[in-house]
Amino acid sequence: MRNMLLIAIILCVLVLSGCGYNTLQSADEQIKASWAEVLNQYKRRADLIPNLVNTVKGFAAQEKDVLLGVTNARSRIGSIQATPELINDPETFAKFQNAQGELSSSLSRLLAVVENYPELKSDANFRDLQAQLEGTENRITVARNRYIKAVQEYNTTVRSFPSNLTAMLFGFHTKPSFTVDNEHEISIAPKVDFDAPRLEGK
Repeated sequence: MRNMLLIAIILCVLVLSGCGYNTLQSADEQIKASWAEVLNQYKRRADLIPNLVNTVKGFAAQEKDVLLGVTNARSRIGSIQATPELINDPETFAKFQNAQGELSSSLSRLLAVVENYPELKSDANFRDLQAQLEGTENRITVARNRYIKAVQEYNTTVRSFPSNLTAMLFGFHTKPSFTVDNEHEISIAPKVDFDAPRLEGK
């Protein structure tokens, strides 16, 4: 009986002071949309990798360790279920981001190796793939920034009075975001703006 009375009082306070329920719902939907775009861009990058690896292999088959590193890193990402619910599980979110960081590092090593193969750098197919990868890395950064902003606004609402009472009542919890380490891994993402090969005498 006492619990019911307490809930009734809380509900009255929320109604009178602006409960923030609609704000929480709207912010939650914004996070879902932002996260979907992050996943979309990460998937775009993952889809480019098989063709990138095969193209490099055609010119530098001896770089087996580097090629295998990229393939394995991509495989580890595929083993994590990247569902919309992932953003409600900080532990799985962290694993997913660590896997993406490993892939970024592997791609950096692969593209560093490419510098030793002028013929590969001048290959039209490879240059097209590197341009697509560069564009995708830029879109990943933009999508992540939008997600970070959406989470920041949502988490502020969840923690602020009186909307924090509504959050507790309806089960809204703070969402995980990218850490400083995650931001560092994007900052070392592969740079693919190679100079075009120069011709003799030019």
